[in-house]
Amino acid sequence: MSLASPGPITANRVPVASYPTYAEAEKAVDFLSDHGFPVQGTLIVGVGLRSVERVVSRMTYLRAAGLGAASGAWFGVLIGLFLGIFFAPRPSAMVGLLLWGLLWGLVAGAIYGLISHSVHGGRRDFVSESGLVADKYDVLVESDHVARAQELLGKTSG
Repeated sequence: MSLASPGPITANRVPVASYPTYAEAEKAVDFLSDHGFPVQGTLIVGVGLRSVERVVSRMTYLRAAGLGAASGAWFGVLIGLFLGIFFAPRPSAMVGLLLWGLLWGLVAGAIYGLISHSVHGGRRDFVSESGLVADKYDVLVESDHVARAQELLGKTSG
């Protein structure tokens, strides 16, 4: 087991188990909780963090326009709803404002998507997702409760 870097959050806490996935560490803490262990103050610490960027697809002008239109549509509906709530004298006027907001949001978003893609000039012609990934996850408990946590978690592995 590796110790998390010392600091105010991890002070007075000791690692009692390590797991390859967050779900397994979460399951261990849930097990402790189910068996009456005082879990307040327990930490799940990701160890060996890396930033990972997964390329999902290629960015084309059509995709840039489509993504821009979709986000613009949401913004346009939001503006139409806002205007409709405060300024529409009757429900049919509110529907009209929503539709106009949707239409103008689609158009403006598509134009913005095209412009922003063309400004990049061929750099970063892909869509990606970023996230943090840990090598393992340590469960740390307060030093007063280490023996009880190890006893309980020993039951899960057996």
